[in-house]
Amino acid sequence: MCNTDVKSGTEMYAKLYPETSSDGVLRLGNIVPDFTADTTQGPMEWHKWIDGHWAILFSHPADFTPVCTTEIGRLALKYDDLKAKGVKLATLSADPVSSHTKWLDDVVAHCENKVTIEFPIIGDADRSIAFKYGMLDPSNKDANDLPLTIRAVFIIGPDKKLKLSLNYPASVGRNMDEIVRCIDALQLSAKHSVVCVAYGQTATPANWPYNHDSIGKKGWAFLLPTVTPEDAKLHFPDHHSCKVPSGVDYLRLTDVSKLSLK
Repeated sequence: MCNTDVKSGTEMYAKLYPETSSDGVLRLGNIVPDFTADTTQGPMEWHKWIDGHWAILFSHPADFTPVCTTEIGRLALKYDDLKAKGVKLATLSADPVSSHTKWLDDVVAHCENKVTIEFPIIGDADRSIAFKYGMLDPSNKDANDLPLTIRAVFIIGPDKKLKLSLNYPASVGRNMDEIVRCIDALQLSAKHSVVCVAYGQTATPANWPYNHDSIGKKGWAFLLPTVTPEDAKLHFPDHHSCKVPSGVDYLRLTDVSKLSLK
């Protein structure tokens, strides 16, 4: 077990990023824009709705489209898992709530797992939220020939700061297992002084938690470079250093199964 006196990965690396953007572009570490909107579950005030939780804003281009229908269905299958991790989930598209409500019947009917949609879907018909979050160029905000937002995922911390973002083209559906993996990695980094690939600001085992299986360290994560050798020995006595030709001791793995996220 590790000692909480060692600063977490999120705390250490958050200092590299300002809370606000000087040019209006939303970037990692920024406090995400607030907004009010109508949803399938009633009115929403975004920052109040987050209320100290981890949150995901998941945008899709449009209702009554094939890829989006499968995405919302698969996301619904992950909802209980995300909720158990303390994550609040909301989705969004450039359609009114009335359209969302009708379309959700199709989503439920098409998904073979008899899902229910328990998270709110935000109506953004004027695309004002999409504009704030950089999902749409301002010049196209009201263009009739380009009404779609991109497929975007914004993972937001309890401090309302952007921790991770993913952008996909309209033709490529997202993998919900990857989104859950990102949440796991971010929460691990926030809790402990380890860094995981999903945090984006650093490089750690690719394909976590399936990394380093060949050396019997499957799912282990690297200690931050800021963890001194003395702290590594004190707080992570069972860590493993990977030997490399340079002789530099920077590939230090620790067994994250021993680190509680609660």
